[in-house]
Amino acid sequence: MRAQVAVGRLSDSLRSSSPGRSRGTLSRTEPHRGLAGRRPRHAGYMAAKDVLGRAGEARAAQYLETCGYTVLERNWRSADGEIDLVVARPGELVVVEVKTRSGDGYGHPFEAVDGRKQHRLWRLAVAWIAAHPDHAQGRRLRLDAIAVTGSDPWTGRLEHLQDLR
Repeated sequence: MRAQVAVGRLSDSLRSSSPGRSRGTLSRTEPHRGLAGRRPRHAGYMAAKDVLGRAGEARAAQYLETCGYTVLERNWRSADGEIDLVVARPGELVVVEVKTRSGDGYGHPFEAVDGRKQHRLWRLAVAWIAAHPDHAQGRRLRLDAIAVTGSDPWTGRLEHLQDLR
């Protein structure tokens, strides 16, 4: 019981204090949700935003294939982050950042691809090339962004911004 109370105190101190709730105790009617107040991760659990994002990435990949690109990699990870899509066609190797939003309530999806994010994507692109040198041979590297906006990514608006610099 002491461990639960100690965790509850840490959890409560991480969250802002809410009126009507004493700090340092767990509510018996409310289940404990971990140190940051989030639902614990279980096998197979994905947050709704993650499901939306994956669907947007699938739509972007399908769109790029219809434009003549070959998808070389999806969701490539390194210690520095993740590349959503790596696609290619003759003479071009393109790293694509996909931003999916259900609406414009938090701004246009392209606004999230700021200079800092672009710099990180260039670093990730260089790391991807180092891991896959054969795919980069004789191709110009480019960074693109795709925005998918709408409650259903398969029918929502898709915008493709090429050659971010």
